[in-house]
Amino acid sequence: MASTVLARTSKVSCRRAFINVSPLTLQRNGFLTLSLKHVGKHPAHAPCPSAKIIRQESTAAAYAIPPELDPSLPAEPPDMHLADKTENLPTFLSLKNSVAYPTIKALTDKPYNLKEMTSVQAEVLRLLPELAEPYDPQAAPGVRASRDLLVKAKTGTGKTFAFLVPAIEARINAIEAWGKQAVKNAGLVSDSHLEARAKRQFAREHAGTLIISPTRELATQIANTAIRLTHHHKEFEVRLFYGGGSRRMQMRDWMKGRRDIVVATPGRLIDLLQSEPEIAHGLSKCKMLVLDEADTLLDMGFRDDIDTIMSYLPPTPERQTFLFSATVSTAIRQVARSVLDKNHTFIDVVPKDESPVHAHIPQYHTVLPKASDQIPHLLRLLAHDQLTNPGTSKTMVFLPTTKMTQLFATLLRELSKTVLPAGRNTKVYEIHAKRTQDSRSATSAAFRSDKSGAAILVSSDVSARGVDYPGVTRVIQIGIPAGTDQYIHRVGRTGRGDNKAGRGDLVLLPWEIGFLSWQLNEVPLKPVTINEMKSQIADLCAKYDENPSKFFPRNLTQYDERGRPLRDGPRPFTSPIAPRMEDLDQTLSGLLSGIDEEAVNETFSSLLGYYVAKSPELRLQKGNIVEGLKDWSTEACGLPVPPYVSHAFLERLGVSDGRTKHFGKGRGRDASRRSGPQWSGRGQSGPRDREQSTSRWSSDRHQDDPVRNPEEYRGSRYGQKTSDSYGDRDNRVSPMQNRNSRSSMEDSYGSRDRWTSGASDRQRPQERYSRDEGYTRGQRVERGTGYGMRD
Repeated sequence: MASTVLARTSKVSCRRAFINVSPLTLQRNGFLTLSLKHVGKHPAHAPCPSAKIIRQESTAAAYAIPPELDPSLPAEPPDMHLADKTENLPTFLSLKNSVAYPTIKALTDKPYNLKEMTSVQAEVLRLLPELAEPYDPQAAPGVRASRDLLVKAKTGTGKTFAFLVPAIEARINAIEAWGKQAVKNAGLVSDSHLEARAKRQFAREHAGTLIISPTRELATQIANTAIRLTHHHKEFEVRLFYGGGSRRMQMRDWMKGRRDIVVATPGRLIDLLQSEPEIAHGLSKCKMLVLDEADTLLDMGFRDDIDTIMSYLPPTPERQTFLFSATVSTAIRQVARSVLDKNHTFIDVVPKDESPVHAHIPQYHTVLPKASDQIPHLLRLLAHDQLTNPGTSKTMVFLPTTKMTQLFATLLRELSKTVLPAGRNTKVYEIHAKRTQDSRSATSAAFRSDKSGAAILVSSDVSARGVDYPGVTRVIQIGIPAGTDQYIHRVGRTGRGDNKAGRGDLVLLPWEIGFLSWQLNEVPLKPVTINEMKSQIADLCAKYDENPSKFFPRNLTQYDERGRPLRDGPRPFTSPIAPRMEDLDQTLSGLLSGIDEEAVNETFSSLLGYYVAKSPELRLQKGNIVEGLKDWSTEACGLPVPPYVSHAFLERLGVSDGRTKHFGKGRGRDASRRSGPQWSGRGQSGPRDREQSTSRWSSDRHQDDPVRNPEEYRGSRYGQKTSDSYGDRDNRVSPMQNRNSRSSMEDSYGSRDRWTSGASDRQRPQERYSRDEGYTRGQRVERGTGYGMRD
């Protein structure tokens, strides 16, 4: 049969499709079973009146299989969450009459060895084989079956399989239909040679499924999953396009191989569509489009990019479209109306009364009394995780900006050696948008496979969504996230491993409490004070020092393939650990005395641009945000005086507008200039002060202000595109990148070289900069110094 002929894969072909792409980590399957019941159709918020609606509701958990630490065991799908695996759901073997045998073999045998589906997989895959049938233009619109899907499902529920399995089946059917049509067009009844030749030509010239992903990391993960899922399909190949990778290598693979599944990020794809005719031609007959994490695509400002990509693809209903999203907002419904067929199916597997965050993950928040408690509390949270998960601790620390990520990664590398229970065995990883793609891929793979039992990943939002890191025991968020959805997806990075409940912690400064009150009022967060955390740490330290051998499990020792203990495996803590935690404040003070003021100033600049745009969400005046950040720079980072920001710069940044009660101005400043009553100027169409109608940025700028326009420091809330935008918009080329290396670094980091109050004439060494690597102090980290520390 044709499906059998196209049913095996070539490992060589799959290897050709990728360069520097790390394989998925192997781990043991563990299942939680949930009861499931149908509750009928969902009456409200339908994306389209003709859309079919399917809704499910799940209830309590029953049991979990204990984990086995064996790296040779089959892999678990990267986005399948334990809490979403339910009982009374169909098994993958039930698809044997609807799905090609090689796909079933990959799911149930090697490499995944799965049995039961998740709820989203069951609802989507039960529509097979009709869902994967080729488009029939002769069918009447009223008779034609629904082919487009809008799926609402939480992160970590197996969405990747839900769209990859239909994509593979649709590709097989499309190739088969093309071969038969070629024979029919030739006026023949059958011709096996002509049919085979037409199939080969079609598979090499035209793409089967295009999958759009918001970030490089998620795109790479989807592509790896597709390779593994097509392991038994003959000559089935996957193509990956993402910014930061070698464009020449990606085009070389595109030209010489098949194009069955194409995974891409929007920025690189548009670049190739507009500059490479072969890419546009290959996608002109693409039969299926998948928009994964559609809500993230919109949050990152890819709405116009989606429209541009659509112009190169066949129109609906000839093109089949799947739209997957964790939320279905008004913006998502607008996109659904424009890209989906009117006769589409809406599948909702998120129970109506369920929290948007996985309920089994305990979540806590701490509002610090003062900024000086921020770093000590972060260290106590990390120590608490190492003590509550001895030998298995794996923590992710999220920060608002790239600059703050760099600074805190350097501080944690130094402090972890002398403060945390694991000491020098603690591994600190750093990932953010300023690192090259090769560096980010290597760091991601290293953290994913880390076996030290005391790993910490310090990250910006490039790792917040979609990317799977098995075994994460805790997620710590410092400062407010970009939004409620971003908070949810950050927390979703934990609790994904074998029988691990995980935990989420949110740490806020006093003036950030408005985000907790107004944006996270529906999230089940429990308060924990710094004194409560100190008490818990003291009890755990005393318990460990009393009997270390009993506290630290001996069976955590891991072995390699030859039976030898792993060199980087978990190690017992060096006792006693209580004195180290008691001396935490003193150790931190000694480290902050040598901090690089320039690095703190740059971090202050990036936070200023980020938080000013968040003023409406915080319900806080912008002037208070500026004062709060100044307090942070002196109390938390140890600066002798806060960074100087002139009134003119604050005006251009938007701090001194009418919404902030004229921050920094006297109330009667311009009163002497007016003639007549106070209300005489009201209702006029011109500027309030015509003397200020022309820009005075170049004339009244203070010498210590940043050299660029303050618009560059704004966040993405009002549509401004900044270099620190989250999710890494594929490293698009901007006008600033055409400047020389020095000015480019000044612009991207949000401050000039002399933006300090006490050392304004100090210059940075020129060798610290590199156009490709960004701020090269990240290289010094491995030699004992790093960003934020004086040499």
